[in-house]
Amino acid sequence: MKKFYAFPIRALAIILLSSIQVVPVFSQDDCDGNRYRYTSAFDSFTVTPDVQYGNAINTSGLNQSLVVDIYEPEGDNNESRPLIIMAHGGFFIGGENDAADVLALSQDLTRMGYVVGSITYRLGIDNFLDVSNALVRSVWRGYHDGKAAVRYFRKSVEEDGNPWGIDPNRIYFAGVSAGGFIGLHLAYVDEESEIPPQVDQSAAGMGGGLEGESGNPGYSSEVSGVINVAGALKTASYMSEGDEPVVSVHGTADGTVPYGTGMITLSGIPVTEVDGSSIIHAMADSLGIINCFTTLDGAGHVAHVSDADAYYATLGTISGAVSSWLCENYNPLCGPYDYGVVGIEEWLTSIEGNWRAFPSILNAGESIQIQWLNSGANPNWDYEIYDANGRVVFAGQGNGDWFGIPTLGLSPGMYILRIPGFAEVQKFWVSSN
Repeated sequence: MKKFYAFPIRALAIILLSSIQVVPVFSQDDCDGNRYRYTSAFDSFTVTPDVQYGNAINTSGLNQSLVVDIYEPEGDNNESRPLIIMAHGGFFIGGENDAADVLALSQDLTRMGYVVGSITYRLGIDNFLDVSNALVRSVWRGYHDGKAAVRYFRKSVEEDGNPWGIDPNRIYFAGVSAGGFIGLHLAYVDEESEIPPQVDQSAAGMGGGLEGESGNPGYSSEVSGVINVAGALKTASYMSEGDEPVVSVHGTADGTVPYGTGMITLSGIPVTEVDGSSIIHAMADSLGIINCFTTLDGAGHVAHVSDADAYYATLGTISGAVSSWLCENYNPLCGPYDYGVVGIEEWLTSIEGNWRAFPSILNAGESIQIQWLNSGANPNWDYEIYDANGRVVFAGQGNGDWFGIPTLGLSPGMYILRIPGFAEVQKFWVSSN
Protein backbone atom coordinates (compact mmCIF):
# COMPACT_ATOMS: atom_id res chain seq x y z
CA MET A 1 0.00 0.00 0.00
CA LYS A 2 1.26 3.47 -0.83
CA LYS A 3 0.98 6.62 1.20
CA PHE A 4 -0.74 9.99 1.49
CA TYR A 5 1.01 12.68 3.49
CA ALA A 6 -0.04 16.10 4.71
CA PHE A 7 2.29 18.05 6.95
CA PRO A 8 2.17 21.59 8.43
CA ILE A 9 4.78 24.28 7.75
CA ARG A 10 5.66 27.68 9.23
CA ALA A 11 7.48 30.34 7.24
CA LEU A 12 10.83 31.74 8.35
CA ALA A 13 12.81 34.64 6.87
CA ILE A 14 16.44 33.94 5.99
CA ILE A 15 19.57 35.81 5.00
CA LEU A 16 21.04 34.54 1.72
CA LEU A 17 24.66 35.31 0.94
CA SER A 18 26.91 33.51 -1.58
CA SER A 19 27.58 33.46 -5.31
CA ILE A 20 27.53 31.26 -8.38
CA GLN A 21 27.53 31.84 -12.11
CA VAL A 22 24.41 33.42 -13.55
CA VAL A 23 22.22 31.01 -15.52
CA PRO A 24 19.43 32.05 -17.89
CA VAL A 25 16.03 31.93 -16.18
CA PHE A 26 12.68 30.82 -17.57
CA SER A 27 10.12 32.79 -15.56
CA GLN A 28 10.00 35.47 -12.91
CA ASP A 29 6.32 35.56 -12.02
CA ASP A 30 6.75 33.18 -9.09
CA CYS A 31 10.10 34.47 -7.83
CA ASP A 32 8.55 36.43 -4.98
CA GLY A 33 11.27 35.86 -2.42
CA ASN A 34 9.21 33.22 -0.64
CA ARG A 35 9.40 30.27 -3.01
CA TYR A 36 12.11 27.71 -3.73
CA ARG A 37 14.21 28.53 -0.65
CA TYR A 38 13.71 28.32 3.10
CA THR A 39 11.14 31.10 3.05
CA SER A 40 8.31 28.96 1.68
CA ALA A 41 4.91 30.05 3.03
CA PHE A 42 2.91 26.87 2.32
CA ASP A 43 1.12 25.35 5.27
CA SER A 44 0.88 21.78 3.98
CA PHE A 45 1.46 19.49 1.04
CA THR A 46 -0.15 16.39 -0.42
CA VAL A 47 1.07 13.35 -2.28
CA THR A 48 -0.80 11.53 -5.03
CA PRO A 49 0.69 8.00 -5.02
CA ASP A 50 1.24 5.41 -7.73
CA VAL A 51 0.45 7.48 -10.82
CA GLN A 52 1.44 5.34 -13.80
CA TYR A 53 3.82 7.15 -16.11
CA GLY A 54 4.89 4.26 -18.32
CA ASN A 55 5.64 0.55 -18.63
CA ALA A 56 8.52 -1.50 -19.96
CA ILE A 57 9.98 -5.01 -20.12
CA ASN A 58 12.14 -5.65 -17.05
CA THR A 59 15.08 -8.00 -16.43
CA SER A 60 12.68 -10.91 -15.84
CA GLY A 61 11.12 -10.45 -19.26
CA LEU A 62 7.87 -9.17 -17.74
CA ASN A 63 6.03 -5.96 -18.52
CA GLN A 64 6.43 -3.67 -15.51
CA SER A 65 4.27 -0.68 -14.67
CA LEU A 66 6.31 2.42 -13.85
CA VAL A 67 4.78 4.73 -11.27
CA VAL A 68 5.45 8.09 -9.68
CA ASP A 69 4.38 9.64 -6.35
CA ILE A 70 3.57 13.30 -7.05
CA TYR A 71 4.09 15.86 -4.27
CA GLU A 72 2.37 19.25 -4.45
CA PRO A 73 2.30 22.22 -2.07
CA GLU A 74 -1.27 22.46 -0.86
CA GLY A 75 -3.11 25.74 -1.29
CA ASP A 76 -0.75 26.88 -4.06
CA ASN A 77 -2.48 29.00 -6.70
CA ASN A 78 0.44 28.87 -9.12
CA GLU A 79 -0.48 26.63 -12.06
CA SER A 80 2.94 26.75 -13.72
CA ARG A 81 5.40 25.41 -11.18
CA PRO A 82 8.91 23.98 -11.68
CA LEU A 83 9.03 20.18 -11.45
CA ILE A 84 11.78 18.06 -9.91
CA ILE A 85 11.69 14.39 -10.92
CA MET A 86 13.40 12.34 -8.19
CA ALA A 87 15.02 8.91 -8.62
CA HIS A 88 16.03 6.79 -5.60
CA GLY A 89 19.20 4.80 -5.03
CA GLY A 90 19.84 1.09 -4.44
CA PHE A 91 22.56 -0.07 -6.89
CA PHE A 92 19.82 -0.89 -9.44
CA ILE A 93 19.04 -3.92 -7.28
CA GLY A 94 16.75 -2.45 -4.61
CA GLY A 95 15.37 0.79 -3.27
CA GLU A 96 11.95 2.44 -3.26
CA ASN A 97 10.59 5.80 -4.34
CA ASP A 98 9.49 6.52 -0.76
CA ALA A 99 12.71 5.34 0.91
CA ALA A 100 14.78 7.45 3.29
CA ASP A 101 17.24 8.64 0.63
CA VAL A 102 14.54 10.52 -1.31
CA LEU A 103 11.47 10.88 0.91
CA ALA A 104 12.62 13.70 3.21
CA LEU A 105 14.13 15.60 0.27
CA SER A 106 10.89 15.24 -1.67
CA GLN A 107 8.87 16.53 1.29
CA ASP A 108 11.07 19.53 2.00
CA LEU A 109 11.52 20.61 -1.63
CA THR A 110 7.74 20.49 -2.06
CA ARG A 111 7.38 22.76 0.97
CA MET A 112 9.48 25.30 -0.90
CA GLY A 113 7.05 25.40 -3.81
CA TYR A 114 8.34 22.78 -6.22
CA VAL A 115 6.26 19.92 -7.56
CA VAL A 116 8.25 16.73 -6.97
CA GLY A 117 7.67 13.44 -8.77
CA SER A 118 9.44 10.51 -7.07
CA ILE A 119 9.63 7.67 -9.59
CA THR A 120 10.06 3.93 -9.61
CA TYR A 121 12.17 2.48 -12.41
CA ARG A 122 13.20 -0.98 -13.53
CA LEU A 123 15.55 -2.73 -11.12
CA GLY A 124 17.65 -5.84 -11.51
CA ILE A 125 20.94 -7.14 -12.86
CA ASP A 126 20.32 -9.39 -15.85
CA ASN A 127 23.55 -11.41 -15.58
CA PHE A 128 25.51 -11.64 -12.32
CA LEU A 129 28.18 -13.69 -14.10
CA ASP A 130 28.93 -10.63 -16.22
CA VAL A 131 27.97 -7.94 -13.73
CA SER A 132 30.11 -5.16 -15.23
CA ASN A 133 28.28 -5.20 -18.55
CA ALA A 134 24.97 -6.02 -16.89
CA LEU A 135 25.20 -2.91 -14.69
CA VAL A 136 25.63 -0.75 -17.79
CA ARG A 137 22.38 -2.21 -19.11
CA SER A 138 20.68 -1.52 -15.76
CA VAL A 139 21.69 2.15 -16.00
CA TRP A 140 20.34 2.20 -19.56
CA ARG A 141 16.95 0.86 -18.46
CA GLY A 142 16.78 3.55 -15.78
CA TYR A 143 17.87 6.14 -18.36
CA HIS A 144 14.96 5.13 -20.61
CA ASP A 145 12.50 5.10 -17.70
CA GLY A 146 13.63 8.54 -16.54
CA LYS A 147 13.08 9.92 -20.03
CA ALA A 148 9.60 8.40 -20.10
CA ALA A 149 8.84 10.18 -16.81
CA VAL A 150 9.89 13.54 -18.26
CA ARG A 151 7.75 12.90 -21.33
CA TYR A 152 4.80 11.85 -19.16
CA PHE A 153 4.65 15.21 -17.43
CA ARG A 154 4.87 17.11 -20.70
CA LYS A 155 2.15 14.88 -22.12
CA SER A 156 -0.01 15.57 -19.05
CA VAL A 157 0.20 19.29 -19.82
CA GLU A 158 -0.74 18.92 -23.47
CA GLU A 159 -3.34 16.16 -23.28
CA ASP A 160 -4.73 16.12 -19.73
CA GLY A 161 -5.14 19.80 -18.90
CA ASN A 162 -1.98 20.07 -16.77
CA PRO A 163 -3.36 18.28 -13.67
CA TRP A 164 -0.13 18.76 -11.70
CA GLY A 165 0.20 22.47 -12.41
CA ILE A 166 3.74 22.31 -13.81
CA ASP A 167 5.74 24.45 -16.22
CA PRO A 168 6.93 22.03 -18.95
CA ASN A 169 9.87 24.35 -19.64
CA ARG A 170 11.18 24.00 -16.07
CA ILE A 171 11.72 20.29 -15.47
CA TYR A 172 14.75 19.15 -13.46
CA PHE A 173 15.92 15.60 -12.86
CA ALA A 174 17.29 14.67 -9.44
CA GLY A 175 18.80 11.38 -8.34
CA VAL A 176 20.50 9.80 -5.35
CA SER A 177 23.25 7.21 -5.93
CA ALA A 178 21.84 4.96 -8.69
CA GLY A 179 19.27 7.68 -9.32
CA GLY A 180 22.16 10.10 -9.77
CA PHE A 181 23.58 7.82 -12.46
CA ILE A 182 20.20 7.99 -14.21
CA GLY A 183 19.96 11.77 -14.05
CA LEU A 184 23.53 12.42 -15.18
CA HIS A 185 23.32 10.04 -18.11
CA LEU A 186 19.87 11.36 -19.05
CA ALA A 187 21.28 14.88 -19.23
CA TYR A 188 24.60 14.18 -20.95
CA VAL A 189 24.24 11.07 -23.12
CA ASP A 190 22.63 12.72 -26.12
CA GLU A 191 24.26 11.20 -29.19
CA GLU A 192 23.51 7.84 -30.81
CA SER A 193 27.26 7.19 -30.88
CA GLU A 194 27.25 7.31 -27.07
CA ILE A 195 24.85 4.38 -26.67
CA PRO A 196 26.94 1.81 -24.76
CA PRO A 197 28.08 -1.21 -26.78
CA GLN A 198 26.75 -3.48 -24.02
CA VAL A 199 23.21 -2.43 -24.99
CA ASP A 200 21.62 -4.85 -27.47
CA GLN A 201 18.79 -2.78 -28.86
CA SER A 202 17.13 -5.88 -30.30
CA ALA A 203 16.70 -7.32 -26.80
CA ALA A 204 13.33 -6.95 -25.07
CA GLY A 205 13.15 -3.73 -23.07
CA MET A 206 16.35 -2.29 -24.52
CA GLY A 207 15.24 -0.80 -27.83
CA GLY A 208 14.22 2.65 -28.88
CA GLY A 209 17.59 4.33 -29.24
CA LEU A 210 18.17 7.33 -27.02
CA GLU A 211 14.50 7.74 -26.12
CA GLY A 212 13.63 4.12 -25.32
CA GLU A 213 10.24 2.46 -25.28
CA SER A 214 9.06 3.07 -21.71
CA GLY A 215 6.15 5.29 -22.70
CA ASN A 216 4.82 8.66 -23.90
CA PRO A 217 6.48 8.89 -27.33
CA GLY A 218 6.35 12.13 -29.25
CA TYR A 219 7.23 14.44 -26.36
CA SER A 220 10.58 15.95 -25.43
CA SER A 221 12.68 14.33 -22.71
CA GLU A 222 14.94 17.37 -22.32
CA VAL A 223 15.53 18.71 -18.81
CA SER A 224 16.57 22.16 -17.61
CA GLY A 225 19.17 20.84 -15.20
CA VAL A 226 20.31 17.82 -13.20
CA ILE A 227 20.63 17.32 -9.44
CA ASN A 228 23.12 14.63 -8.46
CA VAL A 229 23.63 13.24 -4.96
CA ALA A 230 26.49 10.71 -4.87
CA GLY A 231 26.10 9.57 -8.47
CA ALA A 232 28.54 9.26 -11.37
CA LEU A 233 28.93 9.11 -15.14
CA LYS A 234 30.52 6.22 -16.96
CA THR A 235 32.76 8.91 -18.41
CA ALA A 236 32.69 12.68 -18.04
CA SER A 237 33.58 12.90 -21.75
CA TYR A 238 29.83 12.59 -22.41
CA MET A 239 29.58 16.26 -21.39
CA SER A 240 29.73 19.01 -24.02
CA GLU A 241 29.68 22.81 -24.19
CA GLY A 242 26.18 24.16 -23.76
CA ASP A 243 24.94 21.17 -21.75
CA GLU A 244 22.46 21.44 -18.89
CA PRO A 245 23.47 22.91 -15.50
CA VAL A 246 24.36 20.45 -12.76
CA VAL A 247 24.43 20.62 -8.97
CA SER A 248 26.01 17.80 -6.95
CA VAL A 249 26.69 16.75 -3.36
CA HIS A 250 29.23 13.98 -2.73
CA GLY A 251 31.25 12.69 0.23
CA THR A 252 35.02 12.46 -0.15
CA ALA A 253 35.09 9.07 1.65
CA ASP A 254 32.34 7.47 -0.43
CA GLY A 255 33.20 3.79 -0.65
CA THR A 256 30.32 2.89 -2.96
CA VAL A 257 30.38 5.50 -5.73
CA PRO A 258 33.79 7.14 -6.19
CA TYR A 259 34.16 10.83 -5.43
CA GLY A 260 36.67 11.02 -8.28
CA THR A 261 37.59 8.50 -10.95
CA GLY A 262 37.41 5.01 -9.50
CA MET A 263 35.95 1.54 -9.46
CA ILE A 264 32.38 0.63 -8.56
CA THR A 265 32.36 -2.57 -6.50
CA LEU A 266 29.60 -5.01 -5.58
CA SER A 267 30.25 -7.14 -2.48
CA GLY A 268 33.94 -6.37 -2.91
CA ILE A 269 33.99 -7.43 -6.57
CA PRO A 270 35.22 -4.75 -9.03
CA VAL A 271 32.42 -3.89 -11.46
CA THR A 272 33.29 -0.89 -13.62
CA GLU A 273 35.27 2.34 -13.51
CA VAL A 274 33.31 5.60 -13.44
CA ASP A 275 33.83 9.35 -13.07
CA GLY A 276 32.37 10.65 -9.83
CA SER A 277 31.17 14.13 -8.96
CA SER A 278 34.56 15.84 -8.60
CA ILE A 279 35.52 14.80 -12.14
CA ILE A 280 32.11 15.78 -13.49
CA HIS A 281 32.39 19.28 -12.03
CA ALA A 282 35.98 19.72 -13.19
CA MET A 283 34.73 18.87 -16.68
CA ALA A 284 31.78 21.26 -16.27
CA ASP A 285 34.19 24.05 -15.32
CA SER A 286 36.39 23.36 -18.35
CA LEU A 287 33.38 23.42 -20.70
CA GLY A 288 31.72 26.47 -19.18
CA ILE A 289 28.69 24.49 -17.99
CA ILE A 290 26.81 26.15 -15.12
CA ASN A 291 27.46 24.04 -12.04
CA CYS A 292 27.48 23.97 -8.25
CA PHE A 293 29.32 21.36 -6.19
CA THR A 294 29.30 20.72 -2.45
CA THR A 295 31.94 18.38 -1.07
CA LEU A 296 31.16 16.63 2.21
CA ASP A 297 34.61 16.21 3.71
CA GLY A 298 35.17 12.76 5.18
CA ALA A 299 31.59 11.66 4.50
CA GLY A 300 30.61 8.28 3.13
CA HIS A 301 27.94 7.27 0.65
CA VAL A 302 24.63 9.23 0.69
CA ALA A 303 25.58 10.76 4.01
CA HIS A 304 22.34 12.76 4.16
CA VAL A 305 20.45 9.63 5.23
CA SER A 306 22.54 9.14 8.37
CA ASP A 307 23.74 12.58 9.44
CA ALA A 308 21.72 15.74 10.03
CA ASP A 309 24.55 18.09 9.07
CA ALA A 310 24.90 16.29 5.74
CA TYR A 311 21.14 16.43 5.24
CA TYR A 312 21.03 20.20 5.74
CA ALA A 313 24.04 20.64 3.46
CA THR A 314 22.41 18.51 0.75
CA LEU A 315 19.00 20.17 0.92
CA GLY A 316 20.48 23.66 1.11
CA THR A 317 22.82 23.06 -1.81
CA ILE A 318 20.02 21.76 -4.03
CA SER A 319 17.50 24.47 -3.21
CA GLY A 320 20.09 27.24 -3.31
CA ALA A 321 21.41 26.29 -6.74
CA VAL A 322 18.10 25.51 -8.40
CA SER A 323 16.40 28.63 -7.05
CA SER A 324 19.34 30.65 -8.39
CA TRP A 325 18.78 29.11 -11.82
CA LEU A 326 15.08 29.87 -11.64
CA CYS A 327 15.09 33.40 -10.26
CA GLU A 328 17.41 36.12 -11.51
CA ASN A 329 16.26 38.48 -8.75
CA TYR A 330 17.41 36.07 -6.00
CA ASN A 331 20.86 36.35 -4.48
CA PRO A 332 22.76 33.55 -6.22
CA LEU A 333 23.74 30.66 -3.98
CA CYS A 334 26.08 27.71 -4.29
CA GLY A 335 26.91 25.53 -1.35
CA PRO A 336 25.26 24.57 1.93
CA TYR A 337 23.50 27.27 3.89
CA ASP A 338 25.00 28.22 7.23
CA TYR A 339 21.92 26.92 8.99
CA GLY A 340 23.09 28.32 12.29
CA VAL A 341 22.67 31.77 10.72
CA VAL A 342 19.65 31.35 8.44
CA GLY A 343 17.61 29.11 10.71
CA ILE A 344 17.32 25.89 8.71
CA GLU A 345 17.36 23.66 11.77
CA GLU A 346 14.83 25.93 13.44
CA TRP A 347 12.74 25.94 10.25
CA LEU A 348 12.47 22.15 10.24
CA THR A 349 11.99 21.75 13.97
CA SER A 350 9.23 24.38 13.88
CA ILE A 351 7.45 22.16 11.36
CA GLU A 352 8.04 18.71 12.81
CA GLY A 353 9.46 19.08 16.30
CA ASN A 354 12.74 17.45 17.30
CA TRP A 355 12.23 14.38 15.12
CA ARG A 356 10.04 13.04 12.33
CA ALA A 357 9.15 9.53 11.23
CA PHE A 358 8.14 8.20 7.84
CA PRO A 359 6.49 6.62 5.99
CA SER A 360 3.16 6.87 7.77
CA ILE A 361 1.83 3.72 6.10
CA LEU A 362 4.09 0.70 5.65
CA ASN A 363 3.90 -2.99 4.97
CA ALA A 364 4.34 -5.54 7.77
CA GLY A 365 8.04 -6.12 8.42
CA GLU A 366 9.22 -2.82 6.94
CA SER A 367 11.05 -0.28 9.09
CA ILE A 368 9.76 3.14 10.03
CA GLN A 369 12.56 5.69 9.66
CA ILE A 370 13.36 8.22 12.38
CA GLN A 371 15.12 11.43 11.34
CA TRP A 372 16.38 13.66 14.13
CA LEU A 373 16.31 17.32 13.15
CA ASN A 374 18.51 18.74 15.91
CA SER A 375 21.93 17.79 14.59
CA GLY A 376 24.20 15.55 16.64
CA ALA A 377 22.24 15.83 19.87
CA ASN A 378 20.87 12.30 20.05
CA PRO A 379 23.50 9.54 19.80
CA ASN A 380 21.31 7.17 21.86
CA TRP A 381 17.59 7.36 22.58
CA ASP A 382 14.69 5.14 23.58
CA TYR A 383 11.45 4.60 21.71
CA GLU A 384 8.07 3.02 22.46
CA ILE A 385 5.30 1.79 20.15
CA TYR A 386 1.72 1.75 21.41
CA ASP A 387 -1.24 0.01 19.81
CA ALA A 388 -4.65 1.64 19.29
CA ASN A 389 -5.66 0.66 22.83
CA GLY A 390 -2.72 2.46 24.39
CA ARG A 391 -0.70 -0.64 25.26
CA VAL A 392 3.07 -0.71 24.76
CA VAL A 393 3.68 -3.44 22.17
CA PHE A 394 7.31 -2.75 21.37
CA ALA A 395 10.19 -0.79 22.88
CA GLY A 396 13.85 -0.43 22.10
CA GLN A 397 16.80 1.90 21.70
CA GLY A 398 17.95 3.78 18.64
CA ASN A 399 21.14 5.65 17.90
CA GLY A 400 22.24 8.40 15.59
CA ASP A 401 20.41 11.07 13.60
CA TRP A 402 18.70 8.48 11.38
CA PHE A 403 17.45 5.08 12.55
CA GLY A 404 15.13 2.40 11.19
CA ILE A 405 12.69 0.94 13.73
CA PRO A 406 11.58 -2.56 12.63
CA THR A 407 7.89 -3.48 12.66
CA LEU A 408 8.31 -7.27 12.55
CA GLY A 409 5.55 -8.96 14.53
CA LEU A 410 3.18 -6.00 14.43
CA SER A 411 -0.30 -6.89 13.21
CA PRO A 412 -2.03 -4.68 10.64
CA GLY A 413 -3.52 -1.58 12.24
CA MET A 414 -2.78 1.84 13.71
CA TYR A 415 0.11 2.47 16.11
CA ILE A 416 1.60 5.43 17.97
CA LEU A 417 5.34 6.04 18.11
CA ARG A 418 6.71 7.90 21.14
CA ILE A 419 10.22 8.89 22.17
CA PRO A 420 10.29 9.46 25.95
CA GLY A 421 11.42 12.94 26.90
CA PHE A 422 9.93 14.61 23.83
CA ALA A 423 6.42 15.97 23.43
CA GLU A 424 5.82 14.92 19.83
CA VAL A 425 4.29 11.56 18.93
CA GLN A 426 3.42 10.15 15.54
CA LYS A 427 0.75 7.78 14.32
CA PHE A 428 1.55 5.18 11.68
CA TRP A 429 -0.29 2.33 10.08
CA VAL A 430 0.90 -1.19 9.27
CA SER A 431 -0.74 -2.63 6.17
CA SER A 432 -1.52 -6.27 5.51
CA ASN A 433 -0.08 -6.04 1.98
